[in-house]
Amino acid sequence: MQSYFGANVLHPRAIIPVMRYDIPIVIRNIFNLSVPGTTICGPASEIKDGQRQESPVKGFATIDNLALVNVEGIGMAGVPGMASAIFGAVKDVGANVIMISQASSEHSVCFAVPEKEAKAVAEALQSRFCEALVAGRLSQVAVIPNCSILAAVGQKMASTSGVSATFFNALAKANINIRAIAQGCSEFNITVVVKHEDCIRALRAVHSRFYLSRTTIAMGIVGPGLIGATLLDQLRDQAAVLKEEFNIDLHVMGITGSRTMLLSEVGIDLSRWRELLKQQGQVADLEKFTQHVHGNHFIPNTVLVDCTADSNVASCYHDWLRKGINVITPNKKANTGPLDKYLKLRALQRQSYTHYFYEATVGAGLPIISTLRGLLETGDRILRIEGIFRRVIGTRAFSEVVAEAKEAGYTEPDPRDDLSGTDVARKVIILARESGLKLELSDLPVQSLVPKPLRATSSAEDFMKQLPQFDKDLATERQNAEESGEVLRYVGVVDAINEKGLVELRRYSKNHPFAQLSGSDNIIAFTTTRYKEQPLIVRGPGAGAQVTAGGVFSDILRLASHLGAPS
Repeated sequence: MQSYFGANVLHPRAIIPVMRYDIPIVIRNIFNLSVPGTTICGPASEIKDGQRQESPVKGFATIDNLALVNVEGIGMAGVPGMASAIFGAVKDVGANVIMISQASSEHSVCFAVPEKEAKAVAEALQSRFCEALVAGRLSQVAVIPNCSILAAVGQKMASTSGVSATFFNALAKANINIRAIAQGCSEFNITVVVKHEDCIRALRAVHSRFYLSRTTIAMGIVGPGLIGATLLDQLRDQAAVLKEEFNIDLHVMGITGSRTMLLSEVGIDLSRWRELLKQQGQVADLEKFTQHVHGNHFIPNTVLVDCTADSNVASCYHDWLRKGINVITPNKKANTGPLDKYLKLRALQRQSYTHYFYEATVGAGLPIISTLRGLLETGDRILRIEGIFRRVIGTRAFSEVVAEAKEAGYTEPDPRDDLSGTDVARKVIILARESGLKLELSDLPVQSLVPKPLRATSSAEDFMKQLPQFDKDLATERQNAEESGEVLRYVGVVDAINEKGLVELRRYSKNHPFAQLSGSDNIIAFTTTRYKEQPLIVRGPGAGAQVTAGGVFSDILRLASHLGAPS
């Protein structure tokens, strides 16, 4: 392989004697003696369960500066001598054919030649088949420039099933498009043609999959605020454990806020990211940031984690997924925006090998989205979903509960964003759309808990100061419920039967699960055809930076599992 894919000082016949006696060959760069070079030896192997196991793939190599020539037409099928005529014309111009691929339909033949020879080859073929092209028996002689070949070679490939599947799966997950494929019946070699700009990433993807055993991911964190900063600290604390015990290697290649961004070629030192962002930060540019994180050729898999609540950032998801960038977010804006954009986003995600995870959009670290999907995928039918996402009604004064939640970081900086019901409404829309309902945010009737006189208050501080004046109104409503043996709860509801949703204050009996809620807990009840008499309950902490960042972190590990990490 080395004598063909780059080491021109070696002729294949020179390898025969050393192969016979299993003598390793070391190839060094005479112009750079500091690098270790390449060692050619017996089959590569690894130790597994105390036994040495040989790897089926001996190595990977690439050839650049190629063009793919495609001769195509329905008149080619079943015509004897067509291949001879094609390659006779190529021979006449002295071009070297490096790879050949033909479908069994005989409808087309494509082959790779050095790019500098492609023009002469195309002219020779057009001249040779001029009459067939005019008559329509051949539809085209096309040249696809800017190509590279990636080859996997190994003697053990012939006796090992699944090598091709692993090879092509690694390329697919790295979002590499394959233009042509060739494999001899000996099964010692699999060769593919890819775009030149994808070649290094393709090589890294297959090399990582076969040899490194680690799932390596390049990450970009958008929004180093409360949740983003907490996530970065969690990644810092867990990075070594993930690498050593779970074979997951996460490299944060960039961090960007609205004003400043920090970029790294090898991965940011997360023990100093705050300091580095201040000292080495540059003016934020989301397009440049995306290109930097995704343009790293040494790491085949990319994920952008949006920890903002910014609709402008959310509008980028479609473009990111289209480029092969995985997306993880607690940002609700993309999944609650205009329905047509949401449907396009989900359709793109389903059609591609890229992943879009957003578990933390509804219940922070609680498995709400995954539970809902599990019910639907196993054939259950959703009848109703009810959830308490903010416990704002308790036995104490309303203003005290709000102030305490704000102080603990359980609310938005302006608590009116939570009390207006908009945040709960967004969660209802996400659950409704996951359930198959085509609802817009504007379709939901929402009961606001913000007293009307305070809805136009200029600042959050003024709102908090004046809120105690209105405690009596809600206290009266709560007292009326208690006298009837009930409790008052602020809930979001998905009514799948009537295809609607709403956010409102509701009364529940004191033995209802919703009556037992405490602290920052969220609680969601799924009523389905299977769980009709007794709803399926998911309950736990659903607010705060730690659990929200933990939910995002869980999605990152789920992505790693999808990309090949052991689960």
